[in-house]
Amino acid sequence: MARIDTSRGYARGVQSAVYRAGIAGARPAVPTTFAGLEQAAERTLSAEAFAYLAGGAGAEHTMAANTEAFGRWQVVPRVLRDVAERDLSIELLGRRRATPLVLSPLGVMELAHPDADVAVARAAAALDVPYVLSNQASRPMEEVAAAMGDGARWFQLYWSASDELNASFLRRAEASGCEAIVVTLDTHLLGWRTRDLDLAFLPFTRGQGIAQYTSDPVFAELVRERVRHGAPADPSAPAVKVNAKSLAAVVGMARGARRAGLVDGGLADAVRSPLPRAAVETFLDVFADPSLTWDALAKVREWTDLPVLLKGIVHPDDAERAVDAGMDGIVVSNHGGRQIDRSVPTVAALPAVVERVAGRVPVLLDSGVRGGADVAIALSLGATAVGLGRPYAYGLAIAGASGVSEVVRNTIAEFDVTLGLAGCTAAADLGPDVLRPSSPVEERPSGARTRHETR
Repeated sequence: MARIDTSRGYARGVQSAVYRAGIAGARPAVPTTFAGLEQAAERTLSAEAFAYLAGGAGAEHTMAANTEAFGRWQVVPRVLRDVAERDLSIELLGRRRATPLVLSPLGVMELAHPDADVAVARAAAALDVPYVLSNQASRPMEEVAAAMGDGARWFQLYWSASDELNASFLRRAEASGCEAIVVTLDTHLLGWRTRDLDLAFLPFTRGQGIAQYTSDPVFAELVRERVRHGAPADPSAPAVKVNAKSLAAVVGMARGARRAGLVDGGLADAVRSPLPRAAVETFLDVFADPSLTWDALAKVREWTDLPVLLKGIVHPDDAERAVDAGMDGIVVSNHGGRQIDRSVPTVAALPAVVERVAGRVPVLLDSGVRGGADVAIALSLGATAVGLGRPYAYGLAIAGASGVSEVVRNTIAEFDVTLGLAGCTAAADLGPDVLRPSSPVEERPSGARTRHETR
């Protein structure tokens, strides 16, 4: 991708590059709207992969509510102000960031593209956007960090049932140059994800999205111990029929375990080894801890000196307790609507959380962010920074690292345009006075869309 000229503003540089390339017949690698991204990704991906990336919990009311809640706010344009120079930067965790964007952690990116997390990492580093490395990654954090160079990266921790494994993950994150830890709190139970259930598809059971585990020395020892003691599989699980799909799953597990260094030798040796299947069973045993409570959070300070943010908070009481517990930040999130149906939309929960936190720690927001105007609304309602999720996954599916770059670039450019047209010259200028609530007549009807409609 040609370097964007930002001397007259970020958005102008992006628009100029697109329109000038268009003279020679070139068009963007990915659509510029979320609806277009989703439709193009669906055409590109398998039914199982698209369902996993696009789907939400239950009837997907929460997914719809996330985006509709942004629609309840309108930006009020202001004119005849000098907005020729605009500063998109923010202060976050002691560093000046070029933009308010953070790439939220998304798991199992191998479903979208073979380059998976590495492609996302390269795009994030090139655009100077922090990337939260997923606990459920398709590539080990060390490989992803190497692809980022000096690019800013954080690490997402899913609190495992094994404290030794949690501590090992955080040691590796520190060694990989991660600047912060994001503890995701809302996945202690797997959401009721109807699209995946209808297709009987969970990537982890096929060895996908567990590269952080299979590359970890503590986890590897848990797997070997399981094999040594001949631990049985889940007795409630039905026997797996031997057919082309199940054989392909076995080969996929073997490839992943071999790439992560869990097994030696060639692919045939890995297929014959009991370790890949044992790794999946071990992962299913330790993945989450439903008994996790606030008291356990003290352990994270024993495991790392990095700043710790708690992700999945939507209630102001929980936000206050996080601050009282010494946490360094909060991410208002409902996991993109993937965990509980009929959940409160994040942007609706944001103002109360911001008020309760009262500036003591940064408050980030994700879930439902579809473009740069949404970023401006979230910042105006008090968010310190904003996480982008599904849009970049769709960009990855459509065009790899270039697709991620264009999605993120377009989001930043639209934010820049929105900032200027609202009469502001800096991200820090955004506040409630930039917005007005939409009237009931202007609001779109509430309720979840059907699966054939664009989210």
